[in-house]
Amino acid sequence: MTFVEGSQVKGDNRMLKWRSIFGPWFLSKPSWSETKRAQYDQGVLREEGATLVEMALCSSVLLSMVFGIIGLSMAFYAYDFVSNAAREGARWAIVRGSQSCSNTPNLTNCNATAAQIQSYIQGLGYPGITSANVNVTTTWFTASAAPPTTWSTCTSGTCNIPGNGVQVKVTYAVPLGVPFVNVTTMTLGSTSFMVISQ
Repeated sequence: MTFVEGSQVKGDNRMLKWRSIFGPWFLSKPSWSETKRAQYDQGVLREEGATLVEMALCSSVLLSMVFGIIGLSMAFYAYDFVSNAAREGARWAIVRGSQSCSNTPNLTNCNATAAQIQSYIQGLGYPGITSANVNVTTTWFTASAAPPTTWSTCTSGTCNIPGNGVQVKVTYAVPLGVPFVNVTTMTLGSTSFMVISQ
């Protein structure tokens, strides 16, 4: 106890020495801790709302990424549909050429037209795909007589005879819901070409 009192007296003597050197300025200036305490009492240094602001900023970035990934995943799914639908349409068309009615009497939609090919593709019934947004363009091609084989667009006569080619192009408008992106739809397309067999 004596040591504490002695050190306290020694400290008080030092304080008096500083006060004698600096005078009233030393007495009137608040200490650093007193200044911070006063600011805290006035609400300047309080942090009650900081967590809420940080959470709002982080959540907006995180949720934008999550919804963006979901939107792009739906776009990849739609592209898978488009590419598969083009192949399915071309396969369906190559067995329904001009001679398919006589070669396969029980075949439905033999000697298929472009409108029938489009109806077939739109009726594939993929979940999550809006059939009204599916557009199908069918083009028939004629093979060259001499090798190497080149293909030219068939413009006259019977175009869907065996040995000719059929090209099915499928496009689909995908609605996008990616946050902070102004694009509302993205058009995906795929083309398939096959040779008519009957």
